[in-house]
Amino acid sequence: MSFLVLMLTILIEKLSHWRTALQKDQWWYEQLKRSSKLLPKQHTLAFLLAFSLPILGLALVLLALKSVLYGLLLIPLHLVIVLYSLSRADVRAALGPFRDAWRREDTHAANLAAQRDLLIQSEEPDGLLQAVQGYLLWQGFQGFFAIIFYYLIGGPLAALTYRLLVLTAEQAQWPQAAGLATRLLHILDWLPVRLLSASFALIGNFITVNRALMHDLLCITEPANNLLSKTGRAAVEAENHALGEKGTITLDNIWLLLVRSAVLWYACTAVWTLFL
Repeated sequence: MSFLVLMLTILIEKLSHWRTALQKDQWWYEQLKRSSKLLPKQHTLAFLLAFSLPILGLALVLLALKSVLYGLLLIPLHLVIVLYSLSRADVRAALGPFRDAWRREDTHAANLAAQRDLLIQSEEPDGLLQAVQGYLLWQGFQGFFAIIFYYLIGGPLAALTYRLLVLTAEQAQWPQAAGLATRLLHILDWLPVRLLSASFALIGNFITVNRALMHDLLCITEPANNLLSKTGRAAVEAENHALGEKGTITLDNIWLLLVRSAVLWYACTAVWTLFL
């Protein structure tokens, strides 16, 4: 069923706007606010309470539907959860103004576009391009690959948990919860980031990725986004000094790298499903 849900996810994502309609996060921010007010001095307990209600509620619904119509109703529920858990934005559309400015070699306009659309700021053009390349890789990982990984190993409960942690880490109203969510994400990202980096090695330049990955392969302190940026850029041999068309080509190459990695993951999932 997992492979069917993932295939339907891609079809719906490409052919409709259901994902946008499903991804309403205000309910979660209200849940965090209620928990923080209920236990204002017990931040960890309040954080666990906020998570327990939607996760336990979903677990009960999954259990109830398991015996209805031979479990067929689980498919649309899984699909809704996976769609909800995916990325919150169209990354390529967000990159559009930056790409246009960078192609014109207008670094000032590119810097303003990166600040406005991507929340990225850099004083040097080389650092700005590298930061945008890392942003594209990280959004692809956190908005798709991490969700697919945790859905495959833990079902919709794991996928939803990951997305709620990301939403919590990004909010600023409750910094204690954001800090705790960030630490948990650091642990959860350790394995899927390395698996995706291994995919980059198989699809891109194996030698350069191997050099970037081996040094931090078992390191538990290296931030996941830094490692992914190094391995992804190594896979496409991205240049640090690439103004104009050459710079935008590196962004296209990174996007194609992510697409080919997604195909590889789907192929591995299909093989895994056949032999289960």
